[in-house]
Amino acid sequence: MRRGITATALVATLALAATACGSDDESGGGKSSGELSGTVTWWDTSNVGSEDKVFKKIAEGFEKEHPKVDVKYVSVPFGDAQNKFKNAAQAGSGAPDVIRSEVAWTPEFADLGYLAPLDGTPALKDKGDFLKQAAASTEYDGKTFAVPQVIDSMGIFYNKKIFKEAGVEPPAKIADLKSAAKKIKEKTGKTGLYLRGDDSYYFLSFLYGEGGDLVDPESKTVTVDNAAGVKAFGVVKDLVDSGTAKTDATDGWENMMSAFKNGDVAMMVNGPWAVGETLTGKEFADDKSNLGISPVPAGSAGQGAPQGGHNLAVYAGSKNLDASYAFVDYMTSVETQAKTAGELNLLPTRTSAYAKKEASDSEIVQFFKPVVETAVERPWIPETGSLFAPLNVEYTKVLTGQTTPEKAAEATGDSYRKLLKGWK
Repeated sequence: MRRGITATALVATLALAATACGSDDESGGGKSSGELSGTVTWWDTSNVGSEDKVFKKIAEGFEKEHPKVDVKYVSVPFGDAQNKFKNAAQAGSGAPDVIRSEVAWTPEFADLGYLAPLDGTPALKDKGDFLKQAAASTEYDGKTFAVPQVIDSMGIFYNKKIFKEAGVEPPAKIADLKSAAKKIKEKTGKTGLYLRGDDSYYFLSFLYGEGGDLVDPESKTVTVDNAAGVKAFGVVKDLVDSGTAKTDATDGWENMMSAFKNGDVAMMVNGPWAVGETLTGKEFADDKSNLGISPVPAGSAGQGAPQGGHNLAVYAGSKNLDASYAFVDYMTSVETQAKTAGELNLLPTRTSAYAKKEASDSEIVQFFKPVVETAVERPWIPETGSLFAPLNVEYTKVLTGQTTPEKAAEATGDSYRKLLKGWK
């Protein structure tokens, strides 16, 4: 899952993170007479203020089961974690024993040799219980380098009170989205949609909806600049130009969440990771049932939403592999996944976890489960995580009127071909 979280969410400073990392200096341990011991440093990239508290508490439960193991919890901003981990691993100093890796990072880290293979280790138990689409991102070059922790996709979050006042229904297609926004503006004075403009992950649903994609790994072809890609850029530009949506070039997560939580806009595109924070807003805190969620409106080619999620991976240079493997197993167990489903509305990656009461009682989990099952997988290649940087630039420029859909698609395609050597 790619989450919207800003650099201001750093709970532990970089200096603290470096000194806390026990994989190089102080995580020595393992098994003493069959008992796990030593230090496991864990970099958690979950949302600060909601998810992090729950995950930290769950990690403390591992310490209770293994009293000789000290889990050093470090909360690292999602936006910083990818490069920070690569820098630390390359330097051979300061990397954690375990990292919460966005699904697209896993093949990159594995390709660089920074992750320990998990096949046959205690970290990877009951492999057949994992959803196939969740497990896909953990495999690279015939080996498994991570364990799926959560899986997600995206939908339209909407304010039921505003919808009722305007007399509109959740939009099924882009045309419905535009007409609903027009009625909302006329009846309530509110803007229909907040479309995050500084993170192109929020563009993927529209790209897939027009039948497009970023690349085609099988033929090693860049596809973002084909006709479907140009059309998708045109769709999001029209949403802003028509007044259907407002957008931003910076601080997108904060602006979007604030506008939706305060009732300034009727809709936003988001995922299950945003539910906890959304429900703290004045529009939803006293009436959680006011939050509605429906599929992202379909484009001309159909409904498309990206598959996201997070994996737990073990650093290849960890000096406490035994405890690290056990920690990953604990954090991805059926019981732990059921707990996070109940407390955070995050979707389990294990099939059996959906039968647990916590998951079955969560309306959010039950809504997103079929969405995830039909979500579009990103290409699991080492460069996947790097495809967003050039796309972010052009996506923002399109939404803010600095370039055309045609030029944006062409520029992104050119950037991809420089990144992906030998691709068409």
